[in-house]
Amino acid sequence: MSPNKDRCTVEKCLFEAKKRLKASGAEEYALDSELFMMKAVGFSKIQLFTKNDYILTDEEYDSFEKMVQRREKGEPCQYITGKSFFFDHEFLVNKNVLIPRPDTEVLVETVIEYGKKFGLKKMLDIGTGSGCIAVSLALEGFDMTACDISTAALETAEKNAAFNGADVKFVYSDVFDGLKGEKFDAVVSNPPYIETAVIPTLMREVKNFEPKGALDGGDDGLMFYRQIIFEGKAHLNEGGHIFFEIGYNQADAVKKLFEENGYKDVKIIKDLAGLDRVAAGRL
Repeated sequence: MSPNKDRCTVEKCLFEAKKRLKASGAEEYALDSELFMMKAVGFSKIQLFTKNDYILTDEEYDSFEKMVQRREKGEPCQYITGKSFFFDHEFLVNKNVLIPRPDTEVLVETVIEYGKKFGLKKMLDIGTGSGCIAVSLALEGFDMTACDISTAALETAEKNAAFNGADVKFVYSDVFDGLKGEKFDAVVSNPPYIETAVIPTLMREVKNFEPKGALDGGDDGLMFYRQIIFEGKAHLNEGGHIFFEIGYNQADAVKKLFEENGYKDVKIIKDLAGLDRVAAGRL
């Protein structure tokens, strides 16, 4: 149990929370505790230390305690605080969308680089989720359309576009089904790519809380790559590109799918850890 809420200071509550979250297996137990305290009392990071003798009100204490309890059960910090950061922008997140991850920034950086090099302007983000990819690219000056089969995800993505002042057209669509006749200079996607059998082995934060539909890529994890690469040929302008985030062990398989469908100049880009992270192909 945490200390009694009567006269519980920021310092004391943080000490106990960090101890509890560390015991629960939370990797970022110290940062998580501080983020919860900042949300509960409205302090900045610096104020946690300059005003560490501040005594929490009952309401603040209860709010902080509920957040700590949720994290102890494995719920990701981002869902508890309701926000995450991606590509230097803040995004609202909830249980209906995947939490944006730094690895995906490699995908956005690649699209920006290719977009400038090849004059790619009109782009489609498939499976937009929180909208982090589409919003980030729109803020870089690209003409973005984003689609998802989840209405709840689209609702979140629309809020994120408005929150960040990004102009993005959102469409309810199962891959290309809702985009009949539309063509783009580039298709971008971080599709579900985890093998169905692997999902139960993932970290509890992922398998128990993030939306399964945004994780499950079928028996071999390649289901959506096949569909997007094949159907994308009818939705790409001449010289159009497809950009994917890929799993660390999927480069050869995705490269083969590109080449079998007539795409050229297939490239695999690594992330900062040296792992294969992005696949790009030109029609």
